[in-house]
Amino acid sequence: MSGIGRVLVIVYAVMALAATGRSFVQIVERFDEAPLAYALSALAALVYILATLALVFAGSARWYVVAWVAIVFELVGVLVIGTLSLVLPALFAHPTVWSGFGYGYLFIPLVLPFLGLWWLITHRPGVRLERAAEVAA
Repeated sequence: MSGIGRVLVIVYAVMALAATGRSFVQIVERFDEAPLAYALSALAALVYILATLALVFAGSARWYVVAWVAIVFELVGVLVIGTLSLVLPALFAHPTVWSGFGYGYLFIPLVLPFLGLWWLITHRPGVRLERAAEVAA
């Protein structure tokens, strides 16, 4: 993996670290104040960790599928939680990673899954091998 793919993995890894740190502190210090919001932050952290690993190993067919599932789940999560946090703000009085479509993270959670899906579409494992064979011939 090189170029934009490497940058994508680095951004996913940074989001995984940020979401993990945030959710850990929220859960340890104030879980009783907003269990739903803080559990969703922890879920987002797990999704970012899984997506990071899946993108790193997306050269294999199984990891490629895992990457698709994780990134689509991430996209649905940020869209649903982002919308609910605006429509029902009382439900998310305490912010999550995906609240306000990732407002607290400069909207990176909103943009990142689209970039991840674009990467997966343009870098299917079988297609890369076919292109390499065409270039070699």
